[in-house]
Amino acid sequence: MSGAQAKSLQAARPDLGAASILAALPVPVFVVSDDDCFAYLNAAAESFFAGSAATLKGRPLTQLLPSDSPLFLLLNQVRERGHSLSEYGVALEGARFGSHFVTLDAALLPDRPGAVVVSMQERSIARKIDRQLTHRNAARSVTAMAAMLAHEVKNPLSGIRGAAQLLELTHEGQDLELTRLICDEADRIVHLVDSMEKFADGQPLAHEAVNIHEVLGHVRRLMASGAGRHVKFVERYDPSLPAVRGSRDLLIQVFINLVKNAVEAAPSVGGIVQLITSYRQGVKLAVQGGGEKLHLPLTVAVEDNGPGVPEDLQSHLFDPFVSTKPNGKGLGLALVAKIVDDHGGVIELDSDPGRTRFTLYLPLSKPKEA
Repeated sequence: MSGAQAKSLQAARPDLGAASILAALPVPVFVVSDDDCFAYLNAAAESFFAGSAATLKGRPLTQLLPSDSPLFLLLNQVRERGHSLSEYGVALEGARFGSHFVTLDAALLPDRPGAVVVSMQERSIARKIDRQLTHRNAARSVTAMAAMLAHEVKNPLSGIRGAAQLLELTHEGQDLELTRLICDEADRIVHLVDSMEKFADGQPLAHEAVNIHEVLGHVRRLMASGAGRHVKFVERYDPSLPAVRGSRDLLIQVFINLVKNAVEAAPSVGGIVQLITSYRQGVKLAVQGGGEKLHLPLTVAVEDNGPGVPEDLQSHLFDPFVSTKPNGKGLGLALVAKIVDDHGGVIELDSDPGRTRFTLYLPLSKPKEA
């Protein structure tokens, strides 16, 4: 290639500088200097803070945010620890831009000591996690109902079934079929109540160090040899992922429910179910009503390429008796929410047509458990 041709090709290429890339991002991104002043804002950040970059550069953040804003605590933590941090469920308020519920991601700029780059996302995981806390409460609320059903329904049913079995000894023909029908229906109701009793199990978990990849591999083999024969399983694992703190049997139950749902949602031709694990440094969750923040760095996702969950059901999908299946009982995901809650974790749903992902955020195992 001649020098003239190279110059012509270079001139035809667009300038992919960092500033143009950041300006095109739909999420607010800004840089805070070591003295907590604005050093850079992209177009989305200008819109968020209701001001142009020219007027905001060099201005202290305290002119737009109160001095006790959680953003300042996050900036100080990033500078002290020297690595990136994420904060979910942060309320940012200011007289200039109003009140917003956001996710904050912050990291040090290596070429500018003390400078921190911050990105914000509205209506993202922060809102979903906040909604999931409500789902966990809904799963807990069914516990009392399950205990009541076990006591008030199963005892009379055993009497009904016993009476029907006695009638079988003295009847035949059509009457015998009716007595057997009574027994079968009584057994069906007992089975339904048994599934509800799982919510009433108040026994503390026997925590241990669980290799989540072994759990996922076990569930994948079960599904691939049964209901999931028509789908392609894709495993995208972080091989360095540490152990999860929890119960292996209960985690298997969780992922059997999630993978089974994904398999059933995936199309019969070209169906894909992905199992994904990753480690997210600095992920914390501030639980409502508690001062301590939970560290949930282990993420496990189950994703399918099905039609997606209807938008009007997404906010209620973890509630008992809510199901997208014609014959579904609506207890599977409610039980999943309860088990994840018992593990101290969080589950979120992200669904659009052609893609549905359930993501679990789980705690690390403790050294003595490992």
